[in-house]
Amino acid sequence: MSSKGEHQTVPLSVLLKRESESEKNEDPEILHGQASQSKKGEDFTLLKTECQRAMGDGVATFSVFGLFDGHNGSGAAIYTKENLLNNVLSAIPADLNRDEWVSVLPRALVAGFVKTDKDFQERAKTSGTTVTFVIIEGWVVTVASVGDSRCIFESAEGDIYYLSADHRLECNVEERERITASGGEVGRLNTGGGAQIGPLRCWPGGLCLSRSIGDMDVGEYIVPVPYVKQIKLSTAGGRLIISSDGVWDVLSAEVALECCRGMPPDAAAAQIVKEAVQAKGLRDDTTCIVVDILPLEKPPPPLPPPKKAVKGKLKAMFRKKSSSSHSDKEHTEPDVVEELFEEGSAMLSERFDTKYPVCNMFKLFVCAVCQLEMKPGEGISIHAGTSNSLKLRPCDGPFLCTSCQEKKEAMEGKRPSGNRHDSDSD
Repeated sequence: MSSKGEHQTVPLSVLLKRESESEKNEDPEILHGQASQSKKGEDFTLLKTECQRAMGDGVATFSVFGLFDGHNGSGAAIYTKENLLNNVLSAIPADLNRDEWVSVLPRALVAGFVKTDKDFQERAKTSGTTVTFVIIEGWVVTVASVGDSRCIFESAEGDIYYLSADHRLECNVEERERITASGGEVGRLNTGGGAQIGPLRCWPGGLCLSRSIGDMDVGEYIVPVPYVKQIKLSTAGGRLIISSDGVWDVLSAEVALECCRGMPPDAAAAQIVKEAVQAKGLRDDTTCIVVDILPLEKPPPPLPPPKKAVKGKLKAMFRKKSSSSHSDKEHTEPDVVEELFEEGSAMLSERFDTKYPVCNMFKLFVCAVCQLEMKPGEGISIHAGTSNSLKLRPCDGPFLCTSCQEKKEAMEGKRPSGNRHDSDSD
């Protein structure tokens, strides 16, 4: 036994084990809670922590939180809740390291959303759903969204980030232009005599949204291609709030965060729902998920009040995309939260046109959407019919199967979308 002060050697294997355990402990602690008040029974949530995936010779974990706000029935929301995650994961190649896995998530989310929509429409149901889908891997948060539910994040420093887009036709000029260019019509409800009332809607169908999953009776220019934003947090963490429009129609991000400051996630979610319902009554399903992302070694501290704006010192939080309705809002830009990815295009050719090395992680002769294996020459390049098609070589992918190529063309207004099954109501 060594005397006090005598130097002791530590075997290399022990050091490596300690380092490995230390690295694992750097991941955050995820605490979550949810609350809801139901009017129509069409809001659904998915809360999954400690999801596992293979990584080299080990297993890594990640968390998933989803909010599905259905309309015209609950069928699309339930189906999406049950199938979207598997469809996203099936679009990710096996045995990637952490950085690679995070890098391919945006493309896999696009593929998973489109496949879920395509599969659900084959069931000939007319309901639809908004989706806000959050994947947390370590300190990286990736959010994919269609519709008008929203996800916001407040860092431990008190800065607010908008991680989703609002696809309401009323407030999104770019989406209105895309729909009319694809063959749809945008206008208000006509009550006769030239009077028009209510928000802007897409006709036929009368949907107020430009993107959703389902809604086969509206037209395929209502697309399931999600807006995706990915950020890396500081190790101080922060709080996510994911809520349906029943909350955001009443509360601003600042009010939602302030009304639950210092509360644990369960109580915070309940307080946000309570505030929304008290303000205007229970007019819609009102659902909220609160997720605290915290350092493991520290107890959950009360979040600080938002920083006071310094006149002349405000900058845009991220590069603003016109697909987001929050482009008019500005907040301080700290160094502690890093933007990794942001894209909102509705065009699959743009969303799948990833550069090296990401594109080389995907199998050459597999459909980029539904993962169907194809023989060489069977697949259709995602760039077919675009300005890049003249430069293509036979091996230039990604590729789509015939069925997914038809889906892509319909969403882009390149073929009539009315040839569908007779639909049943939910």
